[in-house]
Amino acid sequence: MNKINDLDLKDKKVVIRLDYNVPIHDGKITDNSKIVKSIPTLKYLLNNNCRITILSHLGRVKSEEDKLKNSLNLIAKELANLIEKPVKFIDACYGKKVSDLVNESTNGEIILLENTRHMDYPEKLESKNDLDLAKFWASLGDIYINDAFGSLHRAHSSTAGIAKYLPHAIGLLVENELSNLNILIENTPHPFTVFMGGAKVDDKIKIISSLLPKCDALLLGGGIANSFLKAKKANIGSSLATDDPKILEELNQLMEKYKGKIILPIDFVIDDGIIYDIGSKTIDLYKKYIKASKLIFMNGTCGKFEDERFKEGTENLFAVLKESKNDVIIGGGDTAAAAKQFGYENDFFFISSGGGATLEYIASKELEALKWMEK
Repeated sequence: MNKINDLDLKDKKVVIRLDYNVPIHDGKITDNSKIVKSIPTLKYLLNNNCRITILSHLGRVKSEEDKLKNSLNLIAKELANLIEKPVKFIDACYGKKVSDLVNESTNGEIILLENTRHMDYPEKLESKNDLDLAKFWASLGDIYINDAFGSLHRAHSSTAGIAKYLPHAIGLLVENELSNLNILIENTPHPFTVFMGGAKVDDKIKIISSLLPKCDALLLGGGIANSFLKAKKANIGSSLATDDPKILEELNQLMEKYKGKIILPIDFVIDDGIIYDIGSKTIDLYKKYIKASKLIFMNGTCGKFEDERFKEGTENLFAVLKESKNDVIIGGGDTAAAAKQFGYENDFFFISSGGGATLEYIASKELEALKWMEK
């Protein structure tokens, strides 16, 4: 698979897929980390005097209303501020208007097309990896660069199909992600501890099953911990947990097979009979495992950290991780957002920009879109 510095980019028209799927509330970007992380690759292209056309998705588009709600116009303004250079935004990602704008651009210009998932309504063209759509996007450049790590676990027209029609390479961000996450796949130092939190165990059973043979301890929080407790027939009331009997049985089998390795919370923050966070005794218990580790991987949070009343578990766990002075990898998504919220974004070995992509890569050692980059 080519890396960006393997290609001759001088004076080329480059189509680049980035991950600008950032959180927006009340018309404001609440976390611009993904935009910030895209800057080094964009500057590399500008240093090669490239014409740059950017593709990205934002949210899910299932209606005309979603199209209005999920526009990249705001991202264009933020990118221009960060890169200190004009960014042309066009309210379309397909058609003659797009082709004309790109063809009339000059070297050193940056164009951001509208949300690629606008092509998912009324037909799911982008998400189903429609090759005619991919061919159109490929027609906009001489070279394709994929630097959207957070989107690599899905083979869409803009992340996968387009690589069929252009010389291609991964960008600096993707290269950095794969390099840093590799320690969780090969030559992992021990003791190796995993903290797994978040809402749904159903979404993470694959990664949990893949990490249990490798790790020395699996610490649990959030709805995932509740599901394990429910599988053990503990009374968790109406707390968030899976209802799937097959998943519950699988959790029982894992606890039996990895007895002593799966560590559950021992106290909780409860409101109206519902578990919303782990308690201080659990943090003290987890601290012993973390201090004894050489490497810790954290994915998910301890509870409903967005609510001021239930943030202490997650905030205290970050403090314990920092105090341990051991190598800590944060698994993107909500976990990365929480690290930033509590002021720990610069305190760990590596914070991934991917959510599902990070987990998929660790679990299966491959990513759907990268398979197309290898062809």
